[in-house]
Amino acid sequence: MRKLRMGGALAGIAIAALALTACNSGTPGATSTDEGDAGDEETSSTPWEVATDVSIEGSPTFDAISERGSVKVGVKEDQPGLGYLDPTTGERTGFDVDIARWIAASLGYDEDQIEFTAIPSANREQAIVNGDIDYYVGTYSITDKRKEQISFAGPYFITGQGLLVAADNDEIEGPEDLAGKNVCSATGSTSIQRIKDEYPEATTTEFDTYSQCVEQLKSGQVDAVTTDEAILIGYAAQDPDALKVVGEPFSEERYGVGIQKGDTAFVEFVNEMFTDGGDTWEAIFENNLGAAGVEGEQPDVDPVD
Repeated sequence: MRKLRMGGALAGIAIAALALTACNSGTPGATSTDEGDAGDEETSSTPWEVATDVSIEGSPTFDAISERGSVKVGVKEDQPGLGYLDPTTGERTGFDVDIARWIAASLGYDEDQIEFTAIPSANREQAIVNGDIDYYVGTYSITDKRKEQISFAGPYFITGQGLLVAADNDEIEGPEDLAGKNVCSATGSTSIQRIKDEYPEATTTEFDTYSQCVEQLKSGQVDAVTTDEAILIGYAAQDPDALKVVGEPFSEERYGVGIQKGDTAFVEFVNEMFTDGGDTWEAIFENNLGAAGVEGEQPDVDPVD
């Protein structure tokens, strides 16, 4: 299994490439029409197809989707390269977002039948339990504690916790340098809990979103931001003159799809999609993260509990 492989200093070319990918590419999951062309020809860059005549017996999630005629998906929208909503264009891009689109397509639903909702890390389980969303795809680490409230399909990606610091910071090279430093992460994340448990000499600051932490870092209010390295690479790519990722990953985070507790049929459906869709997974990965110099291989899914 190959995981993320980024050294302490991000290569400038890789950063620039990811920045261009996140900001300038067409939405991988959307069908676009160029109104200036004669005949209004449609072009699509999706590496998946919308399925037909789909049925999942014994799945309350699928039953709710079928009755509604649309899919409700929880995502992040402030993580470039993973889950990002461009505030100017309204374009939604990222690896996680495309995984969510792929699942919807496998259920028989196209882009215009998906309702995306941005949900902070601390509120994800409750949104699934309440039925506010059908499933959640957004850098959602599979943990035993979360499994007490929800079920997971996957994992569909494996990464590790990292550190983002100011570009001119030469004091922090890894978690062992965090004593006396102020470290920021999202409330409810596994990352902030790990800092509290394993590096108690650090001070911690929490916000609803990682982007708020990044702004605090840029203004000098905190010394480092911590979360999964895949997320941090995206932020560094947006502003390489101000930010850099340091050290090596110091955990293993296994991203899963959050699903209603006990909906085994839906979990099995998504896991089978992942297992049989290696080419699609690779295309989604390359479209969103490949240009950053990140190497990845689709992981095997977990047995269903």
